[in-house]
Amino acid sequence: MTKPPTPSDDMRWRAVDARMLRLGYSAGALIEVLHTVQQAFGYLDDVALTYVASSLRVPLSKVYGVATFYSLFMLKPQGEHTCVVCTGTACHINGASGILTGIRDRFGIGPKQTTGDDRISLLTARCLGACSIAPAVVYDGEAKGKQTVAQVIARLEDW
Repeated sequence: MTKPPTPSDDMRWRAVDARMLRLGYSAGALIEVLHTVQQAFGYLDDVALTYVASSLRVPLSKVYGVATFYSLFMLKPQGEHTCVVCTGTACHINGASGILTGIRDRFGIGPKQTTGDDRISLLTARCLGACSIAPAVVYDGEAKGKQTVAQVIARLEDW
């Protein structure tokens, strides 16, 4: 198989290429390769999706389908800070929807959106596995439980 040319001289593509080589350019490695691209670049753009599809010999429609199906894949650059609100059953019952409404009302963004100044990206998770501390919110990788709308808004305003 002839490998397609790397999209640019960016050194981060070396990590992507090395990962695909280690996995034998297998179509079954799609999710792992997409994770590698996202780790390297922060998100998956059209250039990356096309390159992965061509390299793994997978239809672009399948690559795009996988990238849009899994909520942890990002198709746009994220903000400087990330807020993840759990929407699992326990969190939903204990106020997650109110937290999302509060964020929308105060910052004008919904899930998978970023503020206009690129400071805050809002994401949701189906379950964080933190049901005993619901509602749970993850701020830049740090999980906090029993969050109120006021606490979340205050934390995001500090950013």
